[in-house]
Amino acid sequence: QAQLVESGGGLVQPGGSLRLSCTASGSFRSINYMAWYRQAPGKEREWVATITTGGSINYADSVRGRFIISRDVAGNSGYLHMNSLKAEDTAVYYCNAEIKAWATQVYWGQGTQVTVSA
Repeated sequence: QAQLVESGGGLVQPGGSLRLSCTASGSFRSINYMAWYRQAPGKEREWVATITTGGSINYADSVRGRFIISRDVAGNSGYLHMNSLKAEDTAVYYCNAEIKAWATQVYWGQGTQVTVSA
């Protein structure tokens, strides 16, 4: 069974930067992709960015040019570098990954709060 654990959230001023981390642990064979989602108060969860094992990267229009998604060489950790943060980026950010263990399943982390405020 795999688990995803996020870290790195916090309070930042508009225009500032944060880096979120997501680490997969437990028993598994490989990770097909890692992604980030976010959910603002009163809104539905929305997709932010995805990075595949092959290195394909996609971003939501709302974050393209400001956020950078990456993975470490081993592939078990993913990162979301958030720059030029705006108040509307305030949300709980969730890590998401498709992981191959006994079967291939989609996993979610517990979420980490990002608050952008002066």
